[in-house]
Amino acid sequence: MDRRIHDALDHNQTIDLTTTGRRSGEPRRIEIVFHNIDGRIIISGVPSRRTRAWLHNVNADPAVVLHLKGPVVADVPGTAHEITDPADRRYLLEHVARNWRRTDVDVMERQSPLIEVVVPGYSPSASDAVA
Repeated sequence: MDRRIHDALDHNQTIDLTTTGRRSGEPRRIEIVFHNIDGRIIISGVPSRRTRAWLHNVNADPAVVLHLKGPVVADVPGTAHEITDPADRRYLLEHVARNWRRTDVDVMERQSPLIEVVVPGYSPSASDAVA
């Protein structure tokens, strides 16, 4: 993996995420933030009672592309999965809430979409493996 891409994945940032539409089969691209929490690439969203289309898409087809923007511009393929384990959701959303300066972790735990993206060839830098 290119060192610049690796280093960019070590830090939270705004990206575009491409999923495949579960009904259309067409690429769907949205702007979203990823969080690097303990070396895990995590994507969440603000709480909502309705399930986001991008989460439905990930559950139907886990292949995604992270489009890095900013100092490093790259299209990085990965495989995503929804995080449903209550303890894992709580732990990760506490970090996301802190990053976003939110205090409603209980609501986030119940209503926020939450996925992890695994990028082939990526493992966190030892000094950067914290949120």
